[in-house]
Amino acid sequence: MSNELRTAELLARYDKVRAHSIELCAPLALEDYIPQPRYFASPPKWHLAHTTWFFEAMVLKPHFPDYREYHPQFSYLFNSYYKTIGDRAMREERGAMTRPSVDKVKSYRSYVDAAVKSLVDDTCAQEILRLVELGTHHEQQHQELLLTDLKHTFSLNPIFPVYESNSNRVADHNEQDGWLPMQEGIYEIGHKSNEFCFDNELNGHRVYLHEYDISKAYVTNGEYIKFIEAGGYKDFRYWLEDGHEWVKSQKIDRPLYWFKIDDAWHYFTLAGLQPVDPDAILAHVSYYEAHAYATWKDMRLPTEQEWEAACDQLEHGKRWEWTESAYLPYPGFKIAEGAAGEYNGKFMINNMVLRGGSVATPAEHFRYTYRNFFHPEHRWQYTGIRLAK
Repeated sequence: MSNELRTAELLARYDKVRAHSIELCAPLALEDYIPQPRYFASPPKWHLAHTTWFFEAMVLKPHFPDYREYHPQFSYLFNSYYKTIGDRAMREERGAMTRPSVDKVKSYRSYVDAAVKSLVDDTCAQEILRLVELGTHHEQQHQELLLTDLKHTFSLNPIFPVYESNSNRVADHNEQDGWLPMQEGIYEIGHKSNEFCFDNELNGHRVYLHEYDISKAYVTNGEYIKFIEAGGYKDFRYWLEDGHEWVKSQKIDRPLYWFKIDDAWHYFTLAGLQPVDPDAILAHVSYYEAHAYATWKDMRLPTEQEWEAACDQLEHGKRWEWTESAYLPYPGFKIAEGAAGEYNGKFMINNMVLRGGSVATPAEHFRYTYRNFFHPEHRWQYTGIRLAK
């Protein structure tokens, strides 16, 4: 691809991604932009500002000599975890930032957008273009987080606010059933094309896999209710020790956002509180719950290598699927120099890998090689279960 063509395509992508973040906020009231009830769920206003700060800090300030930053304190407010760049506000205090206003943040976005478009032209170095491209994918990650963080905030409101009446996002059903048998052998894993990927997807390598079967279908709500009714949350035999301690200490006995009302299960969705559809695909369970359910079924979760080897024959993209793989570097992985090197590598401890994407993931953000990762107790993302045996 030529530099000129790449530049034109990149700017088109930039405009589309940046506009979509604003579109996601269209249903919000002004009051919805600010609250942060949990440390892991950032407010919409912060997401809009942080994704803008990313372009300012990673692209404009290092590569645009004439650039003047929008506000000298915005880096402190909207830096997430980049220690290379400097001090930052505490993560759990993002909801305390009533200022700058939402309008000021939108002005910040416009200011940075204009500067990026002034910088990016046919003479740009490939390094700059790659950073802009990384920024658009980073923003798509935050678009998903904006929705899932907002859902968590809304779920704590006893009147169960509606984000959009057509935004249930947990009503989808399986389109496949049965099992996919996979032969033992050597399989190619990891990103190998010239298209964009994150550094944790590199390098392409071969793995040996034993024979296994992987489910063509996700676990459904009805199937998981049987686990609940069988006392699955109370029987330590199905749980990893850390998971059992988590269940006891947090008093966990159901998926996140589930409520028992008049002896019937309901769940909170972005379209409000609704009855649980037993045939719909399960969502919002932790790795601990996924592992316990698989054990109860006398099965297991697939490894990320098993998932990737089979994925082109499986329906996916409806739930982030917990795997049995710890988040570790691939062979030859190297952390990049500078702030961009903090993007993935330093989190390769105490996280489990998820694969597949979800109903909140932007459509252009799917890849077979995409490696998501979260701590095993987290379940506010659209996480589900696929079994292996």
